Amino acid sequence: MKKIALLLISFLHLFAFNNDFLEPEEAFKPTITQTQERIIFEVTLGKDIYLYNDKLKVVLTHPQKTDITSKALIPTPEHYDGFVVNFGHPSVKVEIALLEIYNVIDGKEFEIEFFFQGCSKAGLCYAPMSEKFVVGTAKQTNLALTENETDIITNTLKDKSFVIVLVTFFGFGLLLSLTPCVFPMIPILSSIIVKAGNNTQMSAKKGFLLSLVYVLAMSLAYTIAGVIAGLFGANLQVILQNPYVLVVFALIFIALAFSMFGYYRIEPPQWLQSKVYKTTTEQKSHGVVGIAVMGFLSALIVGPCVAPPLAGALVYIGQTGDALLGGLALFIMSLGMGVPLLAIGAGAGKFMPKPGGWMTSVSEIFGILMLAIAIWMVERVIPNYTLYLWAILLIGTAIYLKRYTHLVVKTVMALIFIYGTVCFIGAISGATNVLNPLEKFTQKTNGVAFENSLNWTYIKNNDELNNAIKTSTKPVMLDFYASWCVSCKELENITFKDERVIKTLEKFTLLKADVTNNTQEDKALQKRFGVFGPPALIFFDENKQEIKQAQIIGYKNADEFLEIMNRFF
Repeated sequence: MKKIALLLISFLHLFAFNNDFLEPEEAFKPTITQTQERIIFEVTLGKDIYLYNDKLKVVLTHPQKTDITSKALIPTPEHYDGFVVNFGHPSVKVEIALLEIYNVIDGKEFEIEFFFQGCSKAGLCYAPMSEKFVVGTAKQTNLALTENETDIITNTLKDKSFVIVLVTFFGFGLLLSLTPCVFPMIPILSSIIVKAGNNTQMSAKKGFLLSLVYVLAMSLAYTIAGVIAGLFGANLQVILQNPYVLVVFALIFIALAFSMFGYYRIEPPQWLQSKVYKTTTEQKSHGVVGIAVMGFLSALIVGPCVAPPLAGALVYIGQTGDALLGGLALFIMSLGMGVPLLAIGAGAGKFMPKPGGWMTSVSEIFGILMLAIAIWMVERVIPNYTLYLWAILLIGTAIYLKRYTHLVVKTVMALIFIYGTVCFIGAISGATNVLNPLEKFTQKTNGVAFENSLNWTYIKNNDELNNAIKTSTKPVMLDFYASWCVSCKELENITFKDERVIKTLEKFTLLKADVTNNTQEDKALQKRFGVFGPPALIFFDENKQEIKQAQIIGYKNADEFLEIMNRFF
């Protein structure tokens, strides 16, 4: 009777205060992993959520149905409101040794199901739930003994000490600093330093401090965006890839470029300069706010692709709600990403000669790089036409450099002019890749067009995905792609053009989800697989089951990709 009364009260609370309750997927976030010795079922609980201890069940459902709850390790419960429950603080772990399972069944193939039910302190009791875990063939068993990169990094945050976590993520940042997502920040920062050095002697100390302001602002942006994505599922970086935002910032870079060419100066209004001058010296205040703003926006606009360390931190924040440790990890990771930028700043300050006429030429070169960044950004909006823009920029640059008489410059000018012409020819042929403008002429080898060797089927939502998986007679690979994602372009133009990769992927049904526009359907697709942004590759076996351990986040070259394929298929 007591349980019935509690359920009635719960329903009354539900109708009276519906906004106070968490949705089931927010209240309970279950995961299942397998180690060499055991299977671990973990439920991360929302605020004020608990599980009934007597509802925690472990059942073998194949090859025979057997309740093995008594053989499982279940956390010590506590008494609450007349019931025996587990609060978890913040998760509840149930572990079952593989040896216990193999004592019950013959062979190594089995299916296990974990049952649980919980309530909220506010009075709402949720329906019973369960999660299944399948260990199939020998190859699939080995698969289950591993974790994907994101899970490994998430568990690092959960299981390691505070210092080890921060040191590890700093190392991740150093590795990410070598990826293309960071490269566009180099000319941006360099142009800032060159501009700042036009009027004063640039020392190593000043160059380093300017770079530090830029990197700290960049790190702050990554941290804020990451915590928002982890806690609320809204990726600020993805949101800012809106075509209108990209066009506006492309125009800003064009304006910066013409400023570099000396057509005008971009500076704060005179009244603001006077106010700043009264509070501090011009040397110390020079451009600091502008540099910080540029660093903040660069992180959000220029480098939004998701990599395993970033995804791992976001998953951790989402599962535990620990925004402090997750946010610090992201901040430290961003500092690691900024180390090369700090080195560039200090080096530019140390080796930059005294101000003089030569700096005009350097400023003009960085003006050209600003135009290149503008084209790179607008490419996400008009991908089929930007090769024309690259051709115009290259040919225009060659003509612009014509006024220099030095032999080396003339040679570079000729090469740029030739490549610009090649890009223009490639654009006419329908090519879109500035790194391979003649792809339409060279894509055939032995009469086989590689571009057509990978037959992608585009899906827009979960219903289309489910139908494609259901009707497939082969394993399935789902590719999350966006036109603004640099690492996605790397996968598309490098990894997926490798002949070995093409041959391997012929055995798969290839699906592609274009999440460029970040629609509600795009968000639902990504949420289903815990994907915070592209690139991400999701795999399903012939039995229509997702192979979570094979999930790939970020760019992989052909060798790395094939190593993962050989491990799981």
